[in-house]
Amino acid sequence: MPSITSDLIRGHTDTIILAHLLEKDSYGYEINKAIQQCTGGLYELKEATLYTAFRRLEQNGAIVSYWGDETTGARRRYYAITESGRALYTQLKDEWDTAKILIDRLINQHREEL
Repeated sequence: MPSITSDLIRGHTDTIILAHLLEKDSYGYEINKAIQQCTGGLYELKEATLYTAFRRLEQNGAIVSYWGDETTGARRRYYAITESGRALYTQLKDEWDTAKILIDRLINQHREEL
C-alpha cells in the first residue's frame, strides 16, 4: 500500500487530534504513535505540525493543556478536549463526511460512463 501524502491529510490535522482526545487526555508522542499504529505506519504527523496544531487548538479554546505527574516518568504536557473542542470536532467531522461524498462523486463520475 502506498504511503499517504501529507497534503491529502494536512487540512484534517485538528480533526485527527480532537478525535484522539475524545477517548482520553494525551500527549504529543502518544498521539503520534496512535496515528502511526492506526495507519499501519503509513502516516505520521511531523512534530512541528503536531505542536502547531496544539497551539492553535488551545488558543481557540478547543483544548487545554496541563503538566502530567512526574512520578510516572518524564514530565509530559497533556492535552484535554473542552466542550468547545467537542463541538468543533462534530463540525469538522460533518464537513469531512460531506467532502468525502462530494470527492467520491467527482472522482467516480466518469468511471460509470466507461
